[in-house]
Amino acid sequence: MASKSNQPYKGQANLSILFGDDDTDKFAKTSVSLLSIELPSSQPRRYFDSQAMQSLVESIKRDGILQPLLVRPLNNDRYELVAGERRYRAATEVGLKEVPVVIRQLTQQQALHIALIENLQREDLNPIEETEGILEFLSSQLEVCQDDVIRLLYRMQNDIQRQNDNVIIQPEAETIIKLFTQLGVMSWESFVSNRLALLKLPERIIEALRKGQIEYTKAKAIAKVKDEQARNELLDTAIADNLSLTQIKERVAALKAMFGKEKAEETLKNQMKVTLSKVYKSKAWNDPKKQKRLQKILAELDSLL
Repeated sequence: MASKSNQPYKGQANLSILFGDDDTDKFAKTSVSLLSIELPSSQPRRYFDSQAMQSLVESIKRDGILQPLLVRPLNNDRYELVAGERRYRAATEVGLKEVPVVIRQLTQQQALHIALIENLQREDLNPIEETEGILEFLSSQLEVCQDDVIRLLYRMQNDIQRQNDNVIIQPEAETIIKLFTQLGVMSWESFVSNRLALLKLPERIIEALRKGQIEYTKAKAIAKVKDEQARNELLDTAIADNLSLTQIKERVAALKAMFGKEKAEETLKNQMKVTLSKVYKSKAWNDPKKQKRLQKILAELDSLL
């Protein structure tokens, strides 16, 4: 994965994505009332680490807000937050009356674009948020729903595997390749192979990933346990004891063996019930030829037990 410090959309350079100008000093900077800023209806970011937030709160108490928030003007001296939600929330907790902002005339689509890019450049971004953010970014750029994006990505993967080469001819596929190159996070192939599967994980594992409690390689290993209670117990233990991936795989294998044995036992019990039911229904003991065979089978069973 490329280092985020080497990626093209970093910090205030976000603005140059839309306006082709790296000189952010030219943008109008001012201060506005914190109460005049509204959060957008669509929020790319969903989870905020409590420790990181508290650290930012202490920093703002000590030094103030060093990097302005990016907002776009609405009606009646109101503004919508485009980028800087952590700073906005921390400023609210500190009780600031005014905050420094950069005001830009942006369409809703442009605002969402910048918000998604900023979200994808966070240092503390967890794999679930990153996967969801990339999907939302692709969806906004292609102007299709996320389900259509996922279907297109899988179709691209299937096309490559069938053709045994890297020729992509669909216009949408070419656009996706360019967007992944611009993001600089990972290749589209790696995203399809390693990230889309995360969205199919059990909800508790997804929540742990979202909170940054566990790495996604460990999460995928734990998800192989089909029994929900056993899976949740292993997840809790892995988080509490910081189990290594090797330790998790060993426990998963042990659980699979245990549940495999229990399943085999249950299957045998069911087979016994079905067979006995057939014996009673057929009244095989009334047939002299079958009596001897039944007696022999029963004797072997009695000996076995």
